[in-house]
Amino acid sequence: MADAGGSTIIPCLRYRDPHAAIDWLCQAFGFKRHAIYENNNGEVEHAQLTYGRGMVMLSGVHHDDFGRHIAQPDEIGGRETQCACVTVTDCRAHYEQAKAAGAVIVDDYAEKDYGGAGYSCHDPEGHLWYIGSYDPWQPE
Repeated sequence: MADAGGSTIIPCLRYRDPHAAIDWLCQAFGFKRHAIYENNNGEVEHAQLTYGRGMVMLSGVHHDDFGRHIAQPDEIGGRETQCACVTVTDCRAHYEQAKAAGAVIVDDYAEKDYGGAGYSCHDPEGHLWYIGSYDPWQPE
């Protein structure tokens, strides 16, 4: 098991325009570029973006053996079968930043009964994200 301070479960997403997705995720959500690997044509083969101790990985849409198991949101009526969840310290500020960058808000910012606050949105390619300040790792 990895225990270098990073997460051991890392969501992986595919984008039709991974360069634009990387730029948007950094601008709207505050991700940082950790590693970006391109092929000889300048296409993103694999990218790693970090937020705090968390990470997402992404690449372009490929119709290979693995890729045939993944549908893009616009291929299935704008729906998702899972959602990446990002824990932030200032959810209200994060919400305003994402909204200003063009995030499509699905569930508006709200204080939660179980603690913290949160909202959910779609990125420019329709992937669903949940952003919240509730940290399940912190003792109650």
